[in-house]
Amino acid sequence: MTAEHLETVTPAPAPTTPLGTAGPDPFAWLEEVEGDAALAWVRERDDRAHDALGGGGLDAIEEAIREVLDSDARIPDVSRVGDHLYNFWRDATHERGLWRRTTLDEYRTDDPRWETVLDLDALAEAEGVSWVWHGASLLRPTPEQLAAGEPWRRALVDLSPGGSDADVTRELDLVEKRFVPAAEGGFERDTARSDGSLGAKGGLAWADEDSVYVFTDFGAGTTTPSGYPRVVKLWRRGTPLADAVVVYEGAADDMYISARRSRTPGFERDVVSRSIAFYRQETFLAERVGTPDQVLVKVDVPESAEVGFHREWLLVELREDWTPAGAPGEVTYPAGSLLAAPVDAFLAGSRELTVLFEPTGTTSLVGATWTRHHLVVTVLDDVKNRLHVLTPPADASAGAPGAGWERSELPVSDDLVTVAVRAVDPVESDAVWLTTTGYLTPSTLALSTASGPGAPAATPEVLKSAPAFFDARGLVAVQHFATSVDGTRVPYFVVGRSDLVHPADPGTPGTAPTLLYGYGGFEIPLLPGYSGSVGRAWLARGGVYVVANIRGGGEYGPRWHQAALRSARHRAYEDFAAVARDLVARGITSPAHLGAQGGSNGGLLAGNMLTQYPELFGAVVVQVPLLDMKRYTHLLAGASWMAEYGDPDTDDWDFVRTFSPYHLFDGARDYPPVLFTTSTKDDRVHPGHARKLAALMLAAGKDVTYYENVEGGHGGAATNAQAAHMAALAWTFLHERLAG
Repeated sequence: MTAEHLETVTPAPAPTTPLGTAGPDPFAWLEEVEGDAALAWVRERDDRAHDALGGGGLDAIEEAIREVLDSDARIPDVSRVGDHLYNFWRDATHERGLWRRTTLDEYRTDDPRWETVLDLDALAEAEGVSWVWHGASLLRPTPEQLAAGEPWRRALVDLSPGGSDADVTRELDLVEKRFVPAAEGGFERDTARSDGSLGAKGGLAWADEDSVYVFTDFGAGTTTPSGYPRVVKLWRRGTPLADAVVVYEGAADDMYISARRSRTPGFERDVVSRSIAFYRQETFLAERVGTPDQVLVKVDVPESAEVGFHREWLLVELREDWTPAGAPGEVTYPAGSLLAAPVDAFLAGSRELTVLFEPTGTTSLVGATWTRHHLVVTVLDDVKNRLHVLTPPADASAGAPGAGWERSELPVSDDLVTVAVRAVDPVESDAVWLTTTGYLTPSTLALSTASGPGAPAATPEVLKSAPAFFDARGLVAVQHFATSVDGTRVPYFVVGRSDLVHPADPGTPGTAPTLLYGYGGFEIPLLPGYSGSVGRAWLARGGVYVVANIRGGGEYGPRWHQAALRSARHRAYEDFAAVARDLVARGITSPAHLGAQGGSNGGLLAGNMLTQYPELFGAVVVQVPLLDMKRYTHLLAGASWMAEYGDPDTDDWDFVRTFSPYHLFDGARDYPPVLFTTSTKDDRVHPGHARKLAALMLAAGKDVTYYENVEGGHGGAATNAQAAHMAALAWTFLHERLAG
């Protein structure tokens, strides 16, 4: 597509002054995802991006990243199911991937033998669909079936066309390794939309061997404003989907409705989840599901709380302070706490709760996983990883609240190393997977056993160790704190050559090419982790890599997140800017050599750095971003994020407009060079956000590079080759702009 041809299909350039909201949007045509004019514009911009960056070592960087992504020395991430360890694997030969399995004994070897269960490349070729793996759910056999030697046989496999959030579900026989067709009673959720595309947002969840919960697009009125399911039904094998029985129907403006069954022997429970908004939900326990006598019992906790079940125990994680009605002594539990109670007693009205974790000024809870007899909790202390093992009393109904709960520790060897813990099989075992990773520490996977106080601490068995994908000699990782404009201490990590991270003369402006990365939203923390791509493409070329733990994230729990919600969103951006200034004050870098990068919500962050703080940066990378905050609630899943940002169709626009990059852009200002990347198949954050701000800036004559991948969904890429290409474009752009 030539530039001359583009002139015949694209509207005239937009005004270069800040956009108002009364008149028409001059680039609304770019919201038509598959529109001829929009795609012609995309192809032209993609060609120009390759022309601009192709001479900057792009191919070499792409090859170096691809080697990491395709390396056979990577650790295969596994889940134990019965006698097998299952893994999904992509490499150069299997671009779309293999779902495969082996045994633990084989996995312990240097070269395990794998059995292919499903080959996505072969499936994609046979069906002519660019399938992308979205995961699988396996049905646990009953104790009687296991005792009789029956295998784990039934799986529900989710597949996405091109990587979109919308997907399909098919039943797979794990013994015969074939899909069970609907003609044989197999479960299939193969929604075809009116435009002919496959898939819908939602899924299937096992209830028992012959029934599933189905929550999907059933037709008009059955999805929420965000496109997620509003109705969940019980679907019995051998019956038409149209005959599935409604279990729960949410309100028209709810966010997501789903259901599942916990099949722990002796503690089977049917759980219905109603997501009212992003941080508000209700949980119900269902009895006699799918019958005229069905009963739903609401779990009486705050809508902002999250609940979980394990055997006889109920866990409640709080996002706000809670004073339970009827609790002894009118006790108030602070936001960020983790509470436990016997399920039966709580449902009967007791409000005697045990505090398992209570945050301090520097600590927060970031995860909890049950084994058979223990609860392993992950705590951050100033963004440093700590692991605790909590052991409940054998009899949940015995003693006073808190009686019998015991605590022990799982040691973490290094403050700047993250140890992620995951139960192997919480129904039957106390075994846990331990994944250890750090900025300069290649990942390892170990098998260990959680144990209570007094028991000998288990020595983790290291099963796999990833190789060093880059030379870390002379590199250091440190933590610093910046001070935001309101006095808040903001932690951040710096990784790079020691002489660059610790300059000899901090008073002299630094020249090290430095990339500052952030996210700052949805209570998600950014923790240390190994990246061969960052090491090869940036650190090995003399770059400094920085990760900012700004407000809006989860580094200090709900309070840190809520400090930057809605009208307080500016604090996240002030924090990021404070880190940028601190890097300059320490002599590590200077604005001309400092870049900013973020994706998704982090793309909104990067967009605000571009438009609000252009003087702080020499280049900005904006990936799969939100940028038009006036329109975001009308684009794809945007309506589900109003709890985070506000509703721009109300008076909230008064504050939302203050962080809407599309409306903050002013053609009369100077801006650093910017790279926008997104995906045509992103059906979560609309590609129109990136398209429109890029077009607006181009019309004003700004330095803009734009690249849109045709596949990949919100992740941006559907294969390792695509991921390597997208990453190489960003690293090449940053190196050219920041390193001179």
